[in-house]
Amino acid sequence: MITTPYTFAATANTIIHTGARPVFADIDPASLNIDPEEIAARITERTKAVIPVHFGGIPCDMDRIGSLATEYGLTVIEDAAHALGASYGGKMIGSISPFTAFSFYATKNITTGEGGMLTTNDSELADMVRVLSLHGMSSDAWKRYSREGHSYYEVVVPGFKYNMFDIQAAIGCVQLGRESQMRERRSEIAAMYGSMLAGLPLARIDGSRDDREPAHHLYVVVLDLDSLSVSRDQVAQAMESLNVGVSVHFRSLHLHPYYRETFGFAPGDFPNALKAADAALSLPIYPSMSDDDAAVAATVLKSVLERFSS
Repeated sequence: MITTPYTFAATANTIIHTGARPVFADIDPASLNIDPEEIAARITERTKAVIPVHFGGIPCDMDRIGSLATEYGLTVIEDAAHALGASYGGKMIGSISPFTAFSFYATKNITTGEGGMLTTNDSELADMVRVLSLHGMSSDAWKRYSREGHSYYEVVVPGFKYNMFDIQAAIGCVQLGRESQMRERRSEIAAMYGSMLAGLPLARIDGSRDDREPAHHLYVVVLDLDSLSVSRDQVAQAMESLNVGVSVHFRSLHLHPYYRETFGFAPGDFPNALKAADAALSLPIYPSMSDDDAAVAATVLKSVLERFSS
């Protein structure tokens, strides 16, 4: 299965858990998303699927990825952990490919504390997933214990315990009702950052285009390290010393010991992912963030970059 190295470990680990091998394709430096032409270069007769990751909530080039899947008979499984509410070509992410996986972890655009959601446009696949997610039982608790149900069930496959519990679902339903409002606020903050950070020695990874609308889960900048006398980590430390919390998304998977040692990846195998891993910085962005807080974050970043300008 082909995916990006510039993602959280879960993306590659799910491939490994199925007994398959993750094949990494380098990223587009403008979006930090997987580059479709890099996918094309790595397709072989053994390739079964492509897992594009909508980094930071920015939709991948799904037209090109979809055409490759059609040409080579591949299944597309979208990792949309960052992309709830995003759209591509007028279609919501989650309505394009056979499978799309979302995350509702505490840091995501909506949360149930933990867990997530899988969407599919195939009713048979949906039924299969429901059975697999609850021990392989032919009937879930609602079907067994509601007035219209009965307690009888059969185990039809050795399934898993992957279902969301009811309290989580209740929290999620309330969050879903606020999703568009929270996404709109994220978009406002992203626009503010875009304006306030203009002219600084960095690339702004925003993702807004005519054919796609990002979810703005992250606001990432890629520092121009050639113009600075310090590393990205030193910039982050300086900002945190001034009470502006920042983060790093991500250390590319091909740099981690497990993937290096198991699959033989070298740092230079994916130069765009390597550069982003060294230079990307995620600024704070969340729906309750005030305009003043966004301005402080941008001002502190500007002052730190000016201090370390080489």
